[in-house]
Amino acid sequence: MAEFPLKEAIEDKDVHVEWMPFELRPSPHPTLRPEEDYLQTAWASSVYPMAERMGIRIVLPRVSPQPYTHLAFEGFQYAKEQGSGSEYNGRVLRAFFQEEQDIGDSEILTQLAEEVGLNRAQFREALETRQYKEAHQTALYHTHKEAGISAVPTFIVEGQRLQGVQSKETLKRVIDFAQRP
Repeated sequence: MAEFPLKEAIEDKDVHVEWMPFELRPSPHPTLRPEEDYLQTAWASSVYPMAERMGIRIVLPRVSPQPYTHLAFEGFQYAKEQGSGSEYNGRVLRAFFQEEQDIGDSEILTQLAEEVGLNRAQFREALETRQYKEAHQTALYHTHKEAGISAVPTFIVEGQRLQGVQSKETLKRVIDFAQRP
């Protein structure tokens, strides 16, 4: 839901967007089960109403328990290196939050990577060998320790931090202010 207003806010602007990983529940912490009360209540009271206001189709994925995301983020590191990081991220987000695909499954991630034009065999090998594990861990360190990000989404525009889903207007105003001479 944060991506749509961001895309609208930066349309026709010279803006660099850097995606950073954030694992809500990294291994070995257990992930949540969508059939349990916590997620059902949170989505019913917050996520669904916000998505409806924004005109975004989103579902609480029934993948249970929710997948760990480290492989998806390692795949992002590969995609980023290939110049397709944003496309890959968008596809993974749609696969999980609209199509209810298990983004913790390397075969599903490989298919998604291929759909955005990445080399299937190279991507699969990168996941199997954990080639980008260290790059992902370094990015996580930057996210948490250096950038101090503790919630998603978080936007940082020229040092100004905005946490939570923001409107197109808010993002545009902050970006315009940052781009002033």
